[in-house]
Amino acid sequence: MTDNSRFKLSNPIHFLALGFGTGLLKPAPGTWGTLAAIPLFYLIAIAFPLGLYAYLCLVLVGFVVGVFLCGKTARDVGEHDHSAIVWDEIIGYLITMIAITPTMTNIILGFVLFRVFDIWKPWPISVLDKHVHGGFGIMIDDVLAGVFALICLHLLQIPLS
Repeated sequence: MTDNSRFKLSNPIHFLALGFGTGLLKPAPGTWGTLAAIPLFYLIAIAFPLGLYAYLCLVLVGFVVGVFLCGKTARDVGEHDHSAIVWDEIIGYLITMIAITPTMTNIILGFVLFRVFDIWKPWPISVLDKHVHGGFGIMIDDVLAGVFALICLHLLQIPLS
């Protein structure tokens, strides 16, 4: 069992890297972190809809910030890609949902597809996961899992009725 006491939710960097604290939930912190992305997606796709360009910019900024957040948090706790660090799952899910019609079916299907690719880690995701380190390494495998899920979701997307 890993020691979560090294994380400080009062530290804004840890708080964000831990997906607003969801990464500390057991079991399956990555799943909890991905669930934390759903309300964010709802806000930026439904409550305060962004155009595609603004959405892409937000995801890009989230990735760049995530490289810093995840890298710093991993260094602070002395463990690369600790399971509680889930900002990468949040960004991976937001990538999955790029240009997707925000129906409940698509939101759930996007969640399932992203989790499948994030857990399964088919080639080349597995190569990145094993050989790329630091904050970029923590983020990039989930980015690619998000891209794989995005492609599948675009092929399966359920339009508004």
